[in-house]
Amino acid sequence: MFPDLVTSNDRVALRFGVDALTYRELAQLAAELADDLRGRTRVAVWATNTMDTCVAVVGALVAGVPVVPINPKVGERELTHIVTDSTPDLLLAAAGADLPDGLKALPQLTIPTRPGDRTVAPAADLSPETPAFVVYTSGTTGPPKGVVLPRRAVTSNLDALAEVWEWTGDDVLVHGLPLFHVHGLIVGVVGPLRRGGTLHHLGRFDSRKAGEELAGEATMMFGVPTMYHRLAQDCATDPALAKAIGGARLLVSGSAALPATDHERLAATTGQRVVERYGMTETLMNCSVRASGDRRPGAVGLPLPGVELRLVDDQGDELSARDGETVGEIEVKGDNLFLGYLNRPEATAAVLHDGWFRTGDMAVRDADGYVRIVGRRATDLIKSGGYKIGAGEIENALLDHPAVAEVAVTGEPDDDLGERIVAWVVPNGAPPDPAELADHVARLLAPHKRPRVVRYRESLPRNDMGKIVKRALND
Repeated sequence: MFPDLVTSNDRVALRFGVDALTYRELAQLAAELADDLRGRTRVAVWATNTMDTCVAVVGALVAGVPVVPINPKVGERELTHIVTDSTPDLLLAAAGADLPDGLKALPQLTIPTRPGDRTVAPAADLSPETPAFVVYTSGTTGPPKGVVLPRRAVTSNLDALAEVWEWTGDDVLVHGLPLFHVHGLIVGVVGPLRRGGTLHHLGRFDSRKAGEELAGEATMMFGVPTMYHRLAQDCATDPALAKAIGGARLLVSGSAALPATDHERLAATTGQRVVERYGMTETLMNCSVRASGDRRPGAVGLPLPGVELRLVDDQGDELSARDGETVGEIEVKGDNLFLGYLNRPEATAAVLHDGWFRTGDMAVRDADGYVRIVGRRATDLIKSGGYKIGAGEIENALLDHPAVAEVAVTGEPDDDLGERIVAWVVPNGAPPDPAELADHVARLLAPHKRPRVVRYRESLPRNDMGKIVKRALND
């Protein structure tokens, strides 16, 4: 999984602030940890945004032991469920870590920090189907489910991303993403290490620090829409920051749709267009705009090499239309798929059929095959007046209005329409007239897509990855 760990060299592998590890030092720490982990069933990692988390994950992967990343902000009930469900043999944490009570009963192994003289041996005996991670999804309809990701999903997906992003060992990646999720941990840590490149982690995202990195050694940045929104605002008032961001080889956004307004604001100030990609915990990355492709707002590009993607209707029949209007559910097939949900065979059977994974995400395809996500079936597909309407395009239209700072669109029951469109708006200054917003959407899209109800809020509920939690809007 990590060729440069086996060969060992003195290139910097990881940097967190002033702390850095070369590939040689990381290999020594990973080898020491792996010797203590071999033969274990699973290990939990207290996944703080630190060097310790990276060392723990690499050591476990070298040993062939699946990693259960634990979100440091996890609530008591979720933590109890995760520990009970995954039954880790050990907890890996930094010395002196402030752990919650729910983890204190687990046997703990301190993550080593002083490189020794051991070397990493190639793990030739590990099957591609050996689990590498058990990542818990957020529980929208019940307790979180443990997604079991095999080594072949990780390696095949990272190699496909390397192809479409032209990602090499010469790249230096910068990001401030959390390390308990597939975006920040698998793509953002394992990804550069597999390429033999370097990761500079910001600890937490800061526009100025990101600019300093991209003005220096960094060539790529990963982020989520809330980060790029902040960056777009800061670049508009800081020409030096805009120049630094514009010098990046690649800016990648994921985990949620990047509003078209932020796309255009960044392009105007930096000359740089953001690459969007689409993935899930169960599938890793499915689609991306190519580094050399058309980086147009609202599109997540084409399926990655080795990933099959289709849109299906409510009966499960494949849709052939590439008109940018016909909405269908995304199903995917390929080596990127998970093995199943830990201890949940019925939940696994509900989403896998004939090798295809039902994503629950709704999308349209343009004439050139580009995929555009319109939302989740459960929360973002609105059936109003006989039309299937994706919340995402209405949100983008509303964000084009100068009086709208943030917005979420949902549906609610309506005796006449089936569902009526509701816009939850964080105003930019004085709240605009709801009729003005409805007319704005009807002019940009179509009359049947206008919001029938507008509700104003001071803020929108978001999770740790910056996604708006729509089910909390009515609370």
